Amino acid sequence: MDYTIRQAHKEDMSSVRELIQELADFEKEPNAVEVTVEDLIEDGFGAHPAFHCFVAEVNGKIVGMALVYQRYSTWKGKTVHLEDLIVSEKMRGTGLGSALFAEVIKYGHQKGVKRIEWAVLDWNEPAITFYEKNGADVMRDWDTVQMNEQAIKNFIEQH
Repeated sequence: MDYTIRQAHKEDMSSVRELIQELADFEKEPNAVEVTVEDLIEDGFGAHPAFHCFVAEVNGKIVGMALVYQRYSTWKGKTVHLEDLIVSEKMRGTGLGSALFAEVIKYGHQKGVKRIEWAVLDWNEPAITFYEKNGADVMRDWDTVQMNEQAIKNFIEQH
């Protein structure tokens, strides 16, 4: 199978948004995606891009993506966060996920980061196995903590 891994362009964001929805469906959160194509274009390609995105293309169709952004660790220094690596269900098992993952690792190396980090659902054993096989440390003693938009507003109102 011939494929291309490349940097995403504005015109790819509609396909990227479709992949994000496919992931939300897979993770049993079909109504959770709020980001729009317009948000992705503005946030990724504006004056101060919030993320960098790679896409996997087969026969002119985008069938995978990896979205990363820079972070900073007080312990390590510069890091990269892999927000999502998504391969369309019909294309899983073809090596596209590995190719996208390799592109993210190369990107982090080129940026000179001390760490690349991401989260994985504890029930997604195929992903966990893949990451561990590739040298990642799945840190099961850490919990992800988030405040959603409403919680942020509630906090501001109370303080």
